[in-house]
Amino acid sequence: MRDAAVGHQCAECVGEGARTVRQPKPRSRFGGHTPWVTYVLVAVNVLAFIAQTASRQVEVEFTMWSPAVAHGELYRLLTSAFLHSGIAHIGFNMFALFVVGPPLEIWLGRLRYSALYLLSALGGSVLVYLFSPLNVPTEGASGAIFGLFAATFVVARKVNVDVKWVVAMIVINLVITFSVPSISWQGHLGGLITGGVVAAAYAYAPRERAIAVQVGATLAVLVVFTALVSWRTSELLALA
Repeated sequence: MRDAAVGHQCAECVGEGARTVRQPKPRSRFGGHTPWVTYVLVAVNVLAFIAQTASRQVEVEFTMWSPAVAHGELYRLLTSAFLHSGIAHIGFNMFALFVVGPPLEIWLGRLRYSALYLLSALGGSVLVYLFSPLNVPTEGASGAIFGLFAATFVVARKVNVDVKWVVAMIVINLVITFSVPSISWQGHLGGLITGGVVAAAYAYAPRERAIAVQVGATLAVLVVFTALVSWRTSELLALA
């Protein structure tokens, strides 16, 4: 017999009762299970690359090109983050996404992770818009990937995970970024800064006001991006 709240129960009754209780799935500190968002992002990037390969017009219409953005095609700030210049380009980015994305998605949860990825992609494009030569088109998920690198560092520190490998990865990629002339340092640096700032707001928000702080940080970043894009647009149109 086993002690129970209402007296005693036999061992078979206890076992039968336990089988009727739904066992919780293991969760991380921040929430999340299977990293479906990462898989979807990889799939979208691959599909976009296939479309881009099949039709040159896809690249013409959706890559990051500052004069077009200045004339109202703001969607290029985001769509350019899903295009790539070749197999090696998309291969490296998707490998990096597949490595750092799943644990980060599990740590942060799908909604925060999705916002982080998209904001980092936008952050890279905004810095490209501000500082890149006007007639140089830019494309690639590298800004978003660098944002994930920075976020991995921030969240790993929060949950007391060793960050040496993350620091090494960031340093190596920054050295490559500033050593190869054809690489957009603006996109990489913009994504890195954005990812670090957003991840800090998500990971270190006070528990009792977590949602308010996280939503507020997301909106604040969007407001800053809007202001910067508006300023740069007015500047470019004045030069036209």
